[in-house]
Amino acid sequence: MTGPPRRLYTGAVVTLDVADVRLPNGHVARLEIVGHPGGAAVVALNAAGEVCLLRQYRHVAGGWLWELPAGKLDGKTPDITACAELAEEAGLAARRWQSLGQALTSPGVYTEVIHLFLAEDLLAVPTAPERDEVFEVVWLPLAEALRRALEGDIVDAKTVIGLARAAHQIALRI
Repeated sequence: MTGPPRRLYTGAVVTLDVADVRLPNGHVARLEIVGHPGGAAVVALNAAGEVCLLRQYRHVAGGWLWELPAGKLDGKTPDITACAELAEEAGLAARRWQSLGQALTSPGVYTEVIHLFLAEDLLAVPTAPERDEVFEVVWLPLAEALRRALEGDIVDAKTVIGLARAAHQIALRI
């Protein structure tokens, strides 16, 4: 970096900085950087091989999206966030957890890192959705959800990546 970033905006969820950065080729580029605390998303798989998806209203996306239960870190660790979001949104807890790695949402602009998890051996728990979330819980066979993701019916990036990685992990066990 050639100088400290300049903060243009601080909001409830994101920040916006401008920074002049020296690239590996020597060029100095002015970058707009959207800071985000990151998030965690959960591929919850039941004993029947079905995955829990949320059909969630997203104003910015122009309507309804298929998504995994997920939420922003808000200072918590990714695993704690994943557990809390699974309970809050899907009314579930899990006895078995496995990391599915991380995904960068848009690394040219955003600092957001999504931590992905596979949750199995599920139990029902009380749910408490937030007032500003509008969604319904839907269970689909993992193979169908993956097909829909690969065909472009499911377009949320964390969901597409999470489904693909979960399907890969399941195939490795067989």
